[in-house]
Amino acid sequence: MSVTPAHIGLAAALDRFAPAEVIEHAALAEKAGFRGVMAADRFQPWVPKQGNAAFAWTVLGALGQATAGDLGTGMTVPGYRWHPAMVAQASATLAALYPGRHWLGIGSGEAIDEHVTGSYWPETAERINRMFEAVDVIHKLFAGSIAGRDTKHTGQHFTLESTRLWTMPAVAPEILVATSGPVTAKRAGRTVDGIIVDGAPIDKIANLFSRFDEGAREVGRGRGTRVLRLHLSWALTDEEAMANAVREWPNGGLRFPRSDIRSPFEFEQLARLVRPEDFEGRMMVSADPDVHRAGIQRYLDLGFDRIYLHNVGRNQAEWIEVFAREVLPGLRS
Repeated sequence: MSVTPAHIGLAAALDRFAPAEVIEHAALAEKAGFRGVMAADRFQPWVPKQGNAAFAWTVLGALGQATAGDLGTGMTVPGYRWHPAMVAQASATLAALYPGRHWLGIGSGEAIDEHVTGSYWPETAERINRMFEAVDVIHKLFAGSIAGRDTKHTGQHFTLESTRLWTMPAVAPEILVATSGPVTAKRAGRTVDGIIVDGAPIDKIANLFSRFDEGAREVGRGRGTRVLRLHLSWALTDEEAMANAVREWPNGGLRFPRSDIRSPFEFEQLARLVRPEDFEGRMMVSADPDVHRAGIQRYLDLGFDRIYLHNVGRNQAEWIEVFAREVLPGLRS
């Protein structure tokens, strides 16, 4: 088996930094050896002190000018704030601006972002069904628009009257679905080009891949793209790394579902329960670059094609410099 340098990109923290800072971090990371950026489509931060929630599509457009790597949404949610047709249009426009660089990451959503328009917030099963119907609408628009014809859709959750995307690249963006469950993974394998993992326990990842591949084989697809967004905390000392984790990203220590939480202020109250020991086995928190390199390599060995790193501290420039020098060169896919 050939061994090649790993594809390690930056997970842009739009919920923690102003847009101009995010673009600066991404340009610095690319110059240092990171490859590509993924940016989540958020409407609110998780806790008020994170302090930002920039519009992902605007920032991705600017990132395309400031960097040369791939540009992914990790993730955007069609079906609540956005009709799938709008997500398709945004994605197609970005792909037309930056041919071959954009991939579309889609998720089933969380209430903290999606409830803001006042629509009904359904249970998990319905959210997943809505997500896959939205993917169907986007697929129809991509395929019809490339072929130069209108398309339409009438389904359980969405209606699309006869139309097409008038700005469309020659090749449709790759579509990836975020999932942490085997049933959804298999369904994704039958439907989309790849899978995004964000927060699944490492001992469950092989099963997710297996179920995705099983679904792909059922419809004659090959091995899908495997993407990981990996949260970590690095600082000059272990104590500082842990303090950053508790203060800046209590998400990593929460041990219960968060998809129904609606307010950053509500989440802040729950986050006060998080203690340093809650991060054990859930997120890498260390000052030692070797610890992080070994942890990232473990995910690469499981078969991820691309990993996008999110360091939860405010020390972004320092982290990028240290990882570019001491972590990235030793990673192999």
